[in-house]
Amino acid sequence: MSALGAVYGGVARLRRSWYDRRPASRIRLSRPVISVGNLVTGGSGKTPVVAAVAAVLSRLGHRPAILSRGYGRSRLAPAMVVVTEGTGPLVPVEQSGDEPQMLARDIRGVPIVVAADRVRAGQAAIDRFDATVLILDDGFQHLRLERTIDLLVLSSADLVEKLLPSGRLREPLSAASAADAVLAYGSAAEAQQLAGRVGVEQSFCVTPRYLPLLTLHGVLPAADKRVAAVAGIARPQRFFDALRKQGYDIVREFTFADHHWFSAADVRDIEAKVRELGVSAVVTTAKDAMRLERHRNALTSPWAILPLSVFVEPSAEFEAWLVSRL
Repeated sequence: MSALGAVYGGVARLRRSWYDRRPASRIRLSRPVISVGNLVTGGSGKTPVVAAVAAVLSRLGHRPAILSRGYGRSRLAPAMVVVTEGTGPLVPVEQSGDEPQMLARDIRGVPIVVAADRVRAGQAAIDRFDATVLILDDGFQHLRLERTIDLLVLSSADLVEKLLPSGRLREPLSAASAADAVLAYGSAAEAQQLAGRVGVEQSFCVTPRYLPLLTLHGVLPAADKRVAAVAGIARPQRFFDALRKQGYDIVREFTFADHHWFSAADVRDIEAKVRELGVSAVVTTAKDAMRLERHRNALTSPWAILPLSVFVEPSAEFEAWLVSRL
């Protein structure tokens, strides 16, 4: 596995080097592109950051549009899909993917276009919505599209990760130096320290804010804090820890692979175990809820979502920096 990781890392390094030596090989669109990406396969918390950046740009008077790959969507989905024009989802999660579907429900006034070819998606966003800024979701490795700003969501855990396939790193850690700024969950000092470790001068911290539980199904008991927790995300422990910090007693943790499409059997198994445990509710992530909604009619226990929003701070400094770069 280590040998395979070395080969994988070498190929990734050569690929980035090839684009660096040939700037003309990158396609430049007529509007600025802000990439929000990471170095690992999932679990970095970049999707809430995408929503936060879109909110900042809208507040500054821009007309942002989000471009996404739409991981995990059906193979039968069209090659390019307009998930939303800014007023809610136009397509089901099978066509959009869970993260674009979640963004389409959480934010207003921001179009979202899904396609493997992000250049085509970006041009569509410009032509159809007159987008003034394009936000490239999970774009750090999408080197074909020229970007104006590269934002890298990084954590201390990433620094000790191994390369695929034995670890979760998509590229060698040295690739992080290509970022214009590091964004890290935690304090400003922690973000600055992480940025220094990878050779990036600019850093900002990401502050999460967990909101009260939202009902997915049934009535949530107001007082009982004993719950079961379900997560089909890359780093489920973050979700479980956050739920405990909100004062909930997790009696049972159910974990699935990232972007897992829950089957009817999965739901039946969870609900059977929940009845045995006698817990008050089942709590899941907003992202997982997108893939669980199709089983809503089969749910018998109370189910809830733990909503999350984030803020990039210091906010005034981040906004001024964005404006100067754009």
